[in-house]
Formats: sequence, structure tokens, C-alpha cells
Amino acid sequence: MHHDPQMRAAARAVYDACYPSDDWARLGFEDAERHRTVEYRQSVDAARQVRSVLASPGEQLALDALL
Repeated sequence: MHHDPQMRAAARAVYDACYPSDDWARLGFEDAERHRTVEYRQSVDAARQVRSVLASPGEQLALDALL
């Protein structure tokens, strides 16, 4: 995810929206990313799904289009 800053930012936005506090996820985004938690992997998957829904074939979305 580090090689694609836009996807990482989108995954973080999903993570922060879905897991806003310690009650929802035991780790912050950076730690969840480092440990590849279920919550992190779900956020990455959601970001990828959003990208595929919003992008036209062959088009790469800008970060502001994902947020």
C-alpha cells in the first residue's frame, strides 16, 4: 500500500470512518497496517471496490475523487 499513496489514503479514510474509536478497533491505522489486521484488510478491500466503481475503464482517479 505504501507504493500507492492515493489508495493508502483511501484505505485510511475507510478505516477511520468504520473504526472511529478504540471501541471499534484495538489499533490505529498505522499499527493495523503494520500487523495486517482484519480491519485493515477490510478497509483496503473497500477502498479497492470504491476505486473500481468510480473509475472509468483505463482511468486513474485523483485522491479528491475518492474522498
